[in-house]
Amino acid sequence: MTNLESRQKTEKLVLTAVLTALVAVLAYLGGFIKIGGLASISLTLIPVVLGSALLGPGAGAWLGGVAGAVFFLTADAAFWLGLSIPGTIITVMVKGVLSGLCAGLVYRAAEKINRYLAVLLAAIVCPVVNTGIFLLGCLVFFMDAVTTMAAGEGMGLFAYLIIFFVGLNFIFELLSNLLLSPALLRLLSLRRNRLA
Repeated sequence: MTNLESRQKTEKLVLTAVLTALVAVLAYLGGFIKIGGLASISLTLIPVVLGSALLGPGAGAWLGGVAGAVFFLTADAAFWLGLSIPGTIITVMVKGVLSGLCAGLVYRAAEKINRYLAVLLAAIVCPVVNTGIFLLGCLVFFMDAVTTMAAGEGMGLFAYLIIFFVGLNFIFELLSNLLLSPALLRLLSLRRNRLA
């Protein structure tokens, strides 16, 4: 292994470790920040998108998986685990891993056209996949409980899911990803180029 290869490998390992720590902290703290008491907000997907772009789809899947695993340490986990332990584990881990993996795959495909476009697309795909799989998990594993909750609020199932479980959280994640991921990726790329 040449000196350059060794340095690049070390740099990749350090960046993965830093982004992993950042994902873990943001995933844990996100459970404590609420929008109007309805949904937790999180900036966790930003480092997932950055890792997907800088390190590839595998790193994105890893970072999404870390976010999923850390979720089980938050206050929100008790509610979902109380509804279905296997359903919660499957939903949380699959949405985390696939959101990072898909963001990385989209970034890799679009990077050939334009890096800025690639990071924007990855910043959109990550929360869309994350939220989509969450909704699918609700329908597959938590349908009875969610239907009962919706009826208690006098709402239809779809409206309840969107308003109480997705709503502002998805909008916040999408907008924060669109605004911050391209800027942070550019800063990290400039820093890496200067060190090279």
